[in-house]
Amino acid sequence: MTAFEGVDFYGLEELFTPAEHRLRDTVRAWVQERFLPRIPHDYREGTFSLELVPELAQLGAFGASIEGYDCAGLGAVAVGLLMQELERGDSGLRTFASVQGSLAMQAIFLFGTEQQKQRWLPPMAKGEKLGCFALTEPECGSDPASLVTRAYKTKDGYVLNGEKMWIGNGTLADVAVIWAKLDDDSSADVIRGFLVERGAPGFKSTLIDGKLSLRAAFTAKLEFHNCELPADALLPSARGIKSPFLCLNQARYGIAWGAIGAAMACYDEARRYALQRTQFGRPIAGFQLVQQKLVRMVTEITKAQLLAYRLAQLKDAGSLQHYQISMAKMNNVDAALTIAREARDLLGGVGILDSRQCFRHLCNLESVKTYEGTHDIHTLILGQHLTGIAAFAG
Repeated sequence: MTAFEGVDFYGLEELFTPAEHRLRDTVRAWVQERFLPRIPHDYREGTFSLELVPELAQLGAFGASIEGYDCAGLGAVAVGLLMQELERGDSGLRTFASVQGSLAMQAIFLFGTEQQKQRWLPPMAKGEKLGCFALTEPECGSDPASLVTRAYKTKDGYVLNGEKMWIGNGTLADVAVIWAKLDDDSSADVIRGFLVERGAPGFKSTLIDGKLSLRAAFTAKLEFHNCELPADALLPSARGIKSPFLCLNQARYGIAWGAIGAAMACYDEARRYALQRTQFGRPIAGFQLVQQKLVRMVTEITKAQLLAYRLAQLKDAGSLQHYQISMAKMNNVDAALTIAREARDLLGGVGILDSRQCFRHLCNLESVKTYEGTHDIHTLILGQHLTGIAAFAG
């Protein structure tokens, strides 16, 4: 396959450390050599190459920011570059790593007991155990505080009832992090986190078929019918809607970087095509409208890179705010989607073939724009910060 050329119009790479360069180059080469040859088949068939999971673990892709527990303990820029290169391959690939590391593992790390951390985090970091994170419900997406899944305290533990929808890795997970409202003597209707293991009585996961986006990712519906859980299934430090949001912020941070990878893949493909495709006696790259498209792509990628890099600085400094993540997720995904559409337009008819990348990225990014906070909800989060008025609240 033709070697990929990234975008670095403002010389941002000069600010990367040698370790960050090495990580980025290692993951970029892995995606090029190991993942991209497989993705047309996986996307066509709606599968994911699970044999790559141990290799992803070797790259440090699972729980990359977590210190200890056999996790990589990477800084914010390194984590971002890792997510960027994975999504340069496919949004489903970055989603797989994000669900495992930024959501499921992060929830256990932030809210679990030491026993829970020791049991789950090291094998999950190695890819020996897989996890999922279940907040969204069939009738509860942008308003997660209205979830209806409930847990009841019993003398032996808990009983869980409800449904979850659009859960990445849901049919693969050895452990599912489930968010539910707990009714007990001390906290009625307070959202708590639970660890539900594969095979728990009353727990069923079903693969969602018919997706036209994120096809190389396993997305599931989870059902709980009087699902009995032991007492140690509770994540004791998780309490209220802010707990899952802390995990979602970590995942949204990765999306802000990942979208840049998808955008660069589309730009690189469009530029190469424009230079070799001849019409009217010369490469179409020589026409003004084509150059305008390429210039717009690089400009938006550069803006997205600067947002993401500053986001990383704030994250490492411990001063990152959720509304700053919202701006980067909202802007970068929207820019990547526009770039994917323009790349498809520039490629013409061949742009719809799965031997090319742009249409696959276009379809995937339609989902990325919607999940983990829709574009509109992130807009309203920013609007609330600017005005002090929550426009999405009744």
